[in-house]
Amino acid sequence: MASDLAAKAKEAFIDDHFELAVDFYSQAIVCDPNNSELYSDRAQANIKLKNLTEAVADANKAIDLDPSNPKAYLRKGTACFSLEEYQTAKAAFEAGSILAKEDTRFTDWIKKCDKFIAEENGEIPIESSDATPTNVVAPSSATKDDEQVKDTSNEVITTPAKPKYRHEFYQKPEEVVVTIFAKGIPVNSVSVDFGEQILSVKIDVPGEDSYILQPRLFGKIVPTKCRFEVLSTKIEIRLAKAESIQWTSLEFGQNSLVVQRSNVSAGTQRPTYPSSRPTRDWDKLEAQVKKEEKDEKLDGDAALNKFFRDIYKDADEDTRRAMRKSFVESNGTVLSTNWKEVGSKVVEGTPPDGMEMKKWEY
Repeated sequence: MASDLAAKAKEAFIDDHFELAVDFYSQAIVCDPNNSELYSDRAQANIKLKNLTEAVADANKAIDLDPSNPKAYLRKGTACFSLEEYQTAKAAFEAGSILAKEDTRFTDWIKKCDKFIAEENGEIPIESSDATPTNVVAPSSATKDDEQVKDTSNEVITTPAKPKYRHEFYQKPEEVVVTIFAKGIPVNSVSVDFGEQILSVKIDVPGEDSYILQPRLFGKIVPTKCRFEVLSTKIEIRLAKAESIQWTSLEFGQNSLVVQRSNVSAGTQRPTYPSSRPTRDWDKLEAQVKKEEKDEKLDGDAALNKFFRDIYKDADEDTRRAMRKSFVESNGTVLSTNWKEVGSKVVEGTPPDGMEMKKWEY
């Protein structure tokens, strides 16, 4: 059954019906979920559809199932290259070249990666007479099955409209923390992969539909410093920023702009949450409120209440217990600070002159 579906998928791919090919490959994977070739082939169809993060996830799964599958490394490398993750792409091509030394496509792609990495680092790459073109196209020796798609660095990679689990993020100068609110998920059901500018999360609980979160991130991260933790109520993922810049969103988009670097030390910077409202200096506002409270001049009951609040704030635990117990038991008519006096008895109410206490009738 799986082989028949795979044959139909390849036929659809040859006819440039890439969506149909992905559908057939997905059906084949259901029948044979441990087949590395099916994942690597679906990765190529996803590359054609510009579903680059999905392609990386498929390639990673293919590698997990069969680390000796060179095609999977080729798929991962080409998808990461289009995502401008040149270091990750180069690592994949190098791993694949070890497995398939006779395949010159890996060597060609490694040269391309070196060129773009050098440009990113501000180095001047050494040009040779037989240098390959710098635009993203497949090496001349590649078959139609291995052609590379156009560079999609400015395209938005979207997640499903109605995800199974809600997620949000906040950030510090040095990291971004992504939280997926999923309760009671077994640790072995969660897989997380980090790229230079890609996050791939999969929650695969037996008997349930898989949850996949694969955003292309707003900025680049350091994969070796990233980590995640599966807790009882959520999954917390910490992304180490490659640069101390403020992310205006979690995902990269067409309108993403380069923002100013953060000059605040990690120890004093508060986590910032994405918002469309004007930004405020909360530290300055807090200091202003405290100053106004200190300088505030009150009269009558307001002044008396402030006096009692100040006592409670600076009191020890016994004094606070006495104040709470006496106030509650006397229905707000007695406020004692002596725990030895009120701790062993019920505090009776003492109404003001000219008034009497009455119990509320239910």
